[in-house]
Amino acid sequence: MWYAVIATDHPGSLEKRLAARPEHLARLQALQDAGRMLLAGPFPAIDSENPGPAGFSGSLIVAEFASLVDAQAWAKDDPYVAAGVYAHVEVKPFRKTLP
Repeated sequence: MWYAVIATDHPGSLEKRLAARPEHLARLQALQDAGRMLLAGPFPAIDSENPGPAGFSGSLIVAEFASLVDAQAWAKDDPYVAAGVYAHVEVKPFRKTLP
């Protein structure tokens, strides 16, 4: 089943985000390589694709996991959690309708 991982960044965590990004992207790439990634990306803190020093306010990841417990465990182990980027992470079942 698909699960949405909705994360909110701590304010001012851009430097931590940039430092942990390679590890974070490697985990996402592993999901992609396994055919389990629907989409992933950050929420710019301002109305811009490249927010520069304004940074990001969080992230959205939609990926396939065997269960909600598995999705929650995966999200808990994200490098952004360990680095103190994410202030809050919520995981919800997701049903893809379109396209």
